[in-house]
Amino acid sequence: MRLLDKVSVVTGGAEGIGRETSIRLAKEGSKVVVSDINSALGEALVQEIKQNGGEASFFKTDVTKFEEMEALIDFAVETFGNIHIMFNNAGIGLNKPFLDHSPEDYHKVVDVNQHGVFYGMLAAARKMKELNTKGVIINNASVFGFVGTLGIAGYQAAKGAVVMLTKHGALELAPYGIRVVGVGPAAVNTKIVQGYRDAGLLEYMEKQQLTRKLIEPEEIASVVAFLATDEARSLNGTVVMADDGFSVFKSDIRP
Repeated sequence: MRLLDKVSVVTGGAEGIGRETSIRLAKEGSKVVVSDINSALGEALVQEIKQNGGEASFFKTDVTKFEEMEALIDFAVETFGNIHIMFNNAGIGLNKPFLDHSPEDYHKVVDVNQHGVFYGMLAAARKMKELNTKGVIINNASVFGFVGTLGIAGYQAAKGAVVMLTKHGALELAPYGIRVVGVGPAAVNTKIVQGYRDAGLLEYMEKQQLTRKLIEPEEIASVVAFLATDEARSLNGTVVMADDGFSVFKSDIRP
């Protein structure tokens, strides 16, 4: 119960990493606002959390609209009285060769994965400052914000921006007692890797990681939960690479 009485907001909270993080934060004692564009899954998760003794509420949000992100933060404060933890997790993927990318493809991914994070940071930080809350903003970056791969131009551009937004946010928000940190997963067992499955590349993706298997969303949730605690106070402006070694070796030279 390291987050007892804290209030958390999780975007993209109904599925995958967001779902498991919402559950984990609630188990740690936090009151959780699950935010997602999918109301049915979000409401079902809230009921599950409540049935297991946690406190949670759902708020439908399109992260590409700043006014909806502001409304989300206002809802969290109106419902639970404050906001201490903001997990900017919502993201989408699109796997297509660079020359086949259209501007619409690119902007669709960047709008969610980059602009959505910026909007979440801005709305949460403004409210934390207003309430004089010493909070933490956690951004879901990616190993693909650091290393190149095929087929995901928009995703890589957006995640690289998230890495820099994390550094910049930490610098500017530190005077207000707001910490900003990121988590950098590699290939996680969620629907965002479906493109690799469809292309027959799942085994290839697994071999890019030291344990030769996909990371489970619960594993990333445990890292996020730790980053939200006071125990992680020294982690600020950095991205914790929860990537099972993806960024530290080349799979084609492994024995």
